[in-house]
Amino acid sequence: MNVFHAFILGIVQGLTEILPISSSAHLILIPYLLKWPESGLTFDVALHVGTLIALAAYFWRDILDLTFNFFKSIAAREAPTPESRLPWYILVATIPGAIVGKLFEGPVENIFRHSLIYICLFIIIFGIVLGFADSTGAKKLKMDKLSLKAAIIIGFAQCLALFPGISRSGITIVTALFLGYNRPTAARFSFLMSLPIVLGAAILKTLELVKTGIPTGEMTNLLVGIATSAIFGYISVVFLLKLVQKRSLYPFVWYRIIAGLICLYFIW
Repeated sequence: MNVFHAFILGIVQGLTEILPISSSAHLILIPYLLKWPESGLTFDVALHVGTLIALAAYFWRDILDLTFNFFKSIAAREAPTPESRLPWYILVATIPGAIVGKLFEGPVENIFRHSLIYICLFIIIFGIVLGFADSTGAKKLKMDKLSLKAAIIIGFAQCLALFPGISRSGITIVTALFLGYNRPTAARFSFLMSLPIVLGAAILKTLELVKTGIPTGEMTNLLVGIATSAIFGYISVVFLLKLVQKRSLYPFVWYRIIAGLICLYFIW
């Protein structure tokens, strides 16, 4: 991998990790179609750290509020308001994905990472599911109506994001829409519950990299990947949260279907 590859894939990660179009699928299919070498652990760390920086930069006020409400509810031994319950709901929603990811990320990746046709089919099928959820969901409930039951359901749904082509943000937004929450609430809760997941992944990948060491000549690629994924990740958050205020998610539905069909054509 060279600096140009790092630059392009950093942009891809920043955009696709946030938008409901699957970062894992893009980071597998694009290097394959362009005949680029695999990125490796060093660049994997860069992408996770960049995404974490983007989310933290945008949601820093939310992070402070969540932290304050979390410790306040512990001190008071109760969580009587929606604001005090939200950090607990995020924690509960994170647990299933963290456990399933730890247990099955390796096996699932070994099975599906090179099953490119299945990845394309996941992209297309989930695009249709996204459109169905966006069209049929009641879209009435706001963040103050978030419940423990909904958080648990969304948390378990997030486990499906292990499959390349599903999309972590996509499956959580879809599930929230099916449960009756409006688009802004679905998108915002999806991002907030991704914070501990992305933080945990960044820490684990960084510890792996510390053990193995950064290969000679990879430091530049690492920094380029972090910078580009952070910048374009931040842009993606702003774009999506503004989009869901006024428009449907159908641009992503059509993108997934068209992109999946194009990739299928070239693979075949």
